[in-house]
Amino acid sequence: MAGQGKAKLLAVIGDEDTVTGFLLGGIGELDIYRKPNFLAVNRSTSVAEIETAFKVFTSRDDIAIVLITQNVGEFIRPFLDHYTKALPAVLEIPSKEHPYDGNKDSILRRARRMFAAEDFR
Repeated sequence: MAGQGKAKLLAVIGDEDTVTGFLLGGIGELDIYRKPNFLAVNRSTSVAEIETAFKVFTSRDDIAIVLITQNVGEFIRPFLDHYTKALPAVLEIPSKEHPYDGNKDSILRRARRMFAAEDFR
């Protein structure tokens, strides 16, 4: 079997509908300290809680990808803009109520700076 190392997890930070969808898809896990790999953000969730979840998820060795809904990502935009590690990868995704805007995506903006349109012709 290829890649016989320990399996890595997906983490999700987003609105309740998005997180629930991913949990129904089977991504929910607890680490050895009984900490989940998801944060469902609602009106009572503070920015500090979102920042803490982002820092925790991006420092865990068992997480390979952190998905964050773009509207929630706006609350911690400086953290997203300054995050440069390859693993875990951080990807911004749309939510049910908020469509994806590529101009706000820090990873897409970095890629656009690296490559000019002429490079693909």
